Amino acid sequence: MKRNVPLLVAIIAGFVMIVAYFIPYSESWGEIVLVWFDIIASIAFILGGGNLLKIQLKKISERGPGWGYAVITAASFLIMLTIGLLKVGVPPHESYMHMPWSGSYNAPGSPFLWLYEYAFKPLQATIFAMLAFYVASAAFRAFRAKNVEAFLLLGTAFIILLGRTAAGPYLTNWFPDSVAGLRAQPLSEYLMQVFNTAGSRAIMIGIALGTASVSLKILLGIDRSYLGSGDE
Repeated sequence: MKRNVPLLVAIIAGFVMIVAYFIPYSESWGEIVLVWFDIIASIAFILGGGNLLKIQLKKISERGPGWGYAVITAASFLIMLTIGLLKVGVPPHESYMHMPWSGSYNAPGSPFLWLYEYAFKPLQATIFAMLAFYVASAAFRAFRAKNVEAFLLLGTAFIILLGRTAAGPYLTNWFPDSVAGLRAQPLSEYLMQVFNTAGSRAIMIGIALGTASVSLKILLGIDRSYLGSGDE
C-alpha cells in the first residue's frame, strides 16, 4: 500500500489531465485535479522546510564538515519564516486598521521585504556573478580548435561576440554595400535567427519527445523512481 497507492494516484491524475485537455466535456475534471495538486504542493512545501531544518540541525549537532554553513542556513530559514508568518513590523491594511495582521507580509517598508531586497537579492546577484567566471573558464576549454567541430564552434562564437560589441561594427563596416551581409552585426543576427533557431528547435523537439516518453513510463507504472528506493 505504501507504494501502490501513490502509484495509483499518479496514474489516475495523469490520465485525467490528458483526457481533460483533449475532451472539452471533462475540463472540470482537470480543474479538480489542479486543486488537488495545489493542496499537495502546499503540504510538500511544509515537508520540504521541515526536512531542510532537520538536515541542517543534524549537521550542526554532529559538527560535520561545513557545519558553520548549516548554522547560517538554519538561522536564515527560521528568521525569514518567523518574520513572514508573524508579519513582524507589517502595518495593518487601510481597510482593516483594527486587525494588526491584515497587512501584506511584503508591504513596503516591512522587515520581510527589506531582507528580501537587501539580503537575498544581493546574495543571488553575487552567486550569478561568480557563475560568469565558471562560464568563461568552460568556454576557454570548449573553444580550443582541436577538430573541425571545435573550430566551427570557435568561429561562430567569435562572430557572435563581434556582432554584440562595439568592436564588430568598427572592424567590419568598411565592407562594401555589395557584401554588407558579411559585416559583423548582420552576420551575427543571421547566425542567431537561422542556425541558432534551427538548433534550438531541434533541442526543444528532443526535450518534448523525452518528456512524453518519461510521462508515459510514469503513467503506465514502468518508471517508479519518484516513489523512492524503499522495499515493495
